[in-house]
Amino acid sequence: MGYAAIKKSTNPSGGWSDLWRQEDYWAMWLGLTIVLSAIIFWGLGNSFMNWIVLKIPEYSDYRTAITYIGSHKSALLALYMFFLVLFSVAMKALTGEVKRFFVGFTFLFFLSLLVSVWGSWDVMKRYNFETPLLALVIGLMISNFLKIPYWLSTALQTQLYVKIGIVLMGASLPVILILQAGSTAFAQATIIAVATFLTIYWTGTKIFSLDKRFAATLAAGGSICGVSAAIAVGGTVKAEKQHVSMAISLIILCSIIMIFILPLAIKALNILPGPAGAWIGTAEFADAPGMAAAAAINEQAIKTFTLMKVVGRDMFIGIWCFIMALTSITRWDKRHGTTNPNALDIWIRFPKFVLGFIIASIIITLFAASSDLMTSKVLNDHIISPIIELRNWAFIFTFLSIGLSSRLKELASVGWKPFAAFTAGVLVNIPLGYLLSVVIMGNYWITVK
Repeated sequence: MGYAAIKKSTNPSGGWSDLWRQEDYWAMWLGLTIVLSAIIFWGLGNSFMNWIVLKIPEYSDYRTAITYIGSHKSALLALYMFFLVLFSVAMKALTGEVKRFFVGFTFLFFLSLLVSVWGSWDVMKRYNFETPLLALVIGLMISNFLKIPYWLSTALQTQLYVKIGIVLMGASLPVILILQAGSTAFAQATIIAVATFLTIYWTGTKIFSLDKRFAATLAAGGSICGVSAAIAVGGTVKAEKQHVSMAISLIILCSIIMIFILPLAIKALNILPGPAGAWIGTAEFADAPGMAAAAAINEQAIKTFTLMKVVGRDMFIGIWCFIMALTSITRWDKRHGTTNPNALDIWIRFPKFVLGFIIASIIITLFAASSDLMTSKVLNDHIISPIIELRNWAFIFTFLSIGLSSRLKELASVGWKPFAAFTAGVLVNIPLGYLLSVVIMGNYWITVK
């Protein structure tokens, strides 16, 4: 879903009957479809995946970009159709609004192409204004000066795009690296999540007298995995809908601010890419904005961010929902007939796209190990590189969707008390993340390539 549409999200608890109606599952299936397609096309001796991947070359004369686009018109059309078919299948199940999505995504795709062209301009490169940040800024400028039509809003599926991108990220990370980094990331995430959650919750309830359920929703969004955590925990503790919406607005507002602040701080402090990505993974509140901030550094920062945020923090959501459900039922909610939480809730709440991320890594790792004909260069050139480029397109869709669905005036109207409580968590989160990622575990994150 796009950020604007997230506020209309249904109860995320779901069950097996919701298998076809949850974007987490669709992100996993579509991401793995792309990974398997790359392998199958290579196995058949077909260069389709390499052909459709477009990467605008860096240029100083705009005619270079125009010439490149003109000579790749057929590939551009094929890429557009490839994404359109994949996403339309998911939209049919998730929203049923395929026709409007078709129109909206067509606009989004060609706006993404324009952003890619601008992002390849050597002036942008010189000032480190990377394509993801450019996409966000363009989206924000459009949405804050123009009214976004409904046909376009149906294509702003932020969460779906970023989750597919994260699944594809798994294809570029060997499974052994995920296993090795998992314990480090999880330990660091535990410290960050607990400290940030308790700070926001205590400040919200004790100092600003916020409702406990509202404070818990705010705390979950600031400490675990942003919007998804706010929705999941808000539903778990039965927070009021307007409180969940306010928490989402705060998360989005602070996440957008952090996209610009963190890369500037990293460059000012001369932090190396590995620790920088891990710090972003602890300091950012949501996957999509964090990925934008990491992309402003380099590919290594993207990898360590993903390990820290996805393997470390996002996996917390199921456990955290279980804990908060138990707390809500036993301490806050004394009504009769309340159903006690059970261990199945952890699986129901667990972000399934994380499984897709791990499966993608396993598939590529096993394929590389089992193929006698597969050299590392062939693997990289014909399978991993196309997947990475398709992942980059998914992230451009993500950042444009964030900008196009975020009106800063609306995001800033949540009230000073919730903002102050959330800010207290930020003031703990950022320095603690720096201490853990750069000072204490910096040498480890440097080695992650």
